[in-house]
Amino acid sequence: MLPSHQNDLNEIISQAIKHLFDLTDTKVHLERPKNPEHGDLSTNIAMQLAKPLKRNPREVAQDIVDTIRSNPSTTNLLDSVEIAGPGFINFKFNISVHQDIIHHIQTQRETFGDFPKNNKKVMVEFVSANPTGPLHVGHARQAALGDCICRLLEAAGYNVHREFYYNDAGNQINNLAFSVQARLKGISPDDPEFPADGYRGEYIKDIATDYLNKKTVKADDIEVTASGDIENIEDIRKFAVAYLRREQDLDLLAFNLKFDKYYLESSLYTDGKVDEVVNILAKNGHTFEKDGALWLRTTELDTGDDKDRVMRKSDGSYTYFLPDVAYHKTKWDRGFQKAIDIQGSDHHGTVARVRAGLQGLNLGIPKDYPNYILHKMVRVMRNGEEVKISKRAGSYVTMRDLIDWVGQDATRFFLIQRKADTEFTFDIDLALSKKEENPVFYIQYAHARICKLLRDSGELAQQVDQADISLLTASTELNLLKRLSELPDLIQLAIKELSPHLVAFWLTDLARDFHSWYSAEKVFVDDISLKLARLALADATKQVLSNGLDLLGVSAPTDM
Repeated sequence: MLPSHQNDLNEIISQAIKHLFDLTDTKVHLERPKNPEHGDLSTNIAMQLAKPLKRNPREVAQDIVDTIRSNPSTTNLLDSVEIAGPGFINFKFNISVHQDIIHHIQTQRETFGDFPKNNKKVMVEFVSANPTGPLHVGHARQAALGDCICRLLEAAGYNVHREFYYNDAGNQINNLAFSVQARLKGISPDDPEFPADGYRGEYIKDIATDYLNKKTVKADDIEVTASGDIENIEDIRKFAVAYLRREQDLDLLAFNLKFDKYYLESSLYTDGKVDEVVNILAKNGHTFEKDGALWLRTTELDTGDDKDRVMRKSDGSYTYFLPDVAYHKTKWDRGFQKAIDIQGSDHHGTVARVRAGLQGLNLGIPKDYPNYILHKMVRVMRNGEEVKISKRAGSYVTMRDLIDWVGQDATRFFLIQRKADTEFTFDIDLALSKKEENPVFYIQYAHARICKLLRDSGELAQQVDQADISLLTASTELNLLKRLSELPDLIQLAIKELSPHLVAFWLTDLARDFHSWYSAEKVFVDDISLKLARLALADATKQVLSNGLDLLGVSAPTDM
């Protein structure tokens, strides 16, 4: 059923409670029973009210049920209202409620499942890789998670801003520059003179070659021409960073992913935002000096950190979490009262420290700002063996490797189909399979199968909006109709739990319901009215499959 039907039922229950017990502020919670035979929705409201009313919960439930049954507005909405167990109330909607979903889909098409704009801004920061090498499979998982969450938020009516935070300052960038300089001087990665913490992939050699040839590289907002001077480490650094930013841009383009803004860590220093945060924290009394270093009293800021943290080391340099605090202050200052960060699970310690720093600014920022999604890394398997090394990267499988091996669609779907905080094995062989075991193939095949079905139906496919949908009464048809109606609720649930994998699971269930219906009920029957009704159901399923796949950034092919 659609959320509107659920809202109607919620209002009917609330009216019954007000009439019976003169209660007006009772919150009625409706959920789907685990066993479909128990109905479409269920509530435990009678058990909630039993204690304050000092009555048996089943008696309270019976009063509510009798009142609802006597309400004439339920005639076209409910088929049955029953009491179960200690006082649950189960509701079964009329079949017409489920059938009516087709009209909604036909009217809304690509926007079915979407909610009205709510004028709320939200920033989602993801990928945010250091510009020190190609994007790896962990970044790919972030890309899939982040883009899907953005698409879900947009469907829910939010004004979504995608942001990539470049860590273009610090020791890792210095190591990058020294690695390129070593290759410029003919020092190979196996040579003892090569920087101990240097980067050894083939891409370092490519950067050195282009630098020596005085090439020009252009990334999102920078353009750098190499000087060719192998002794100028600053020139090398600038060129290498720009080169790798461009490489990462190309990786993201291959993933069909575009960011609204690329924010540079270095700008936080040049614009004085890091110093500003230090001064505010000190002014607010949340810092102290010890052993020549400046510390933040994170243990006093009630965000769960177990010890105080160094902000500025004795040598005058800042620790990595301080620019993170300054960066998140800019998010708040830019009007993003809701922010979501997607990072690897190795950033777990960052959460409490950043939140503590934000609390110390006394700007009214919520204690749980920003929301974090921490994902675990990905193992890649091929021919039964783990793939660990990419020739180009030298030490890890890259995002581009996955896309080249299995394509953008399979890469996105496979990386989104497990909860972020669980270990995941990416099976290359399964992703290439043309069998039911491959979920993305199974779902896309359902869409392509319907497209062929509609093509084969000729001009009749153009008349589906005139179909008599009351003819759709088979059990497989009712199951499919119910599944189609779940998309709006699914979007809300996935956002509430920050769990985009729920969309992948649901699409698999939808495809299975379609294939089961298609096997059980013949579409091309002699009865034209029934044929048209079933074509309308197929067409509606095609649309919802397409809408759901779009939430994942996966295509809906018309032929396979």
